[in-house]
Amino acid sequence: VQLVESGGGLVQAGGSVRLSCAASGSFFSINTMGWYRQAPGKQRELVATFIKNGRSNYADSVKGRFTISRDNAKNTVYLQMNSLRTEDTGVYYCNAEIERQIGYTYLYWGQGTQVTVSS
Repeated sequence: VQLVESGGGLVQAGGSVRLSCAASGSFFSINTMGWYRQAPGKQRELVATFIKNGRSNYADSVKGRFTISRDNAKNTVYLQMNSLRTEDTGVYYCNAEIERQIGYTYLYWGQGTQVTVSS
């Protein structure tokens, strides 16, 4: 199983970026899928994620600016980031809890994609 991320890059403050993460490989189901980020010198933190009941969670700092969505047929999750701020700069990681076989659940991380917001 692999998580492949795309999107990111350099954007000016106030701009928008869309990230994508696709899960590939053989598995039974995806329980949770979402995004974390890590700024320089800081710990990795939750940005937004879908949890098992289908609901979404957001970090307070991104509420109203970021939107997580998904395409179940493509095993893909997206993160639309609007009104970007310099403090949104960091490496964004896709995260997923995947049930490879019934009863066997594993946590996966993508390789990370850099988002840099300039002032």
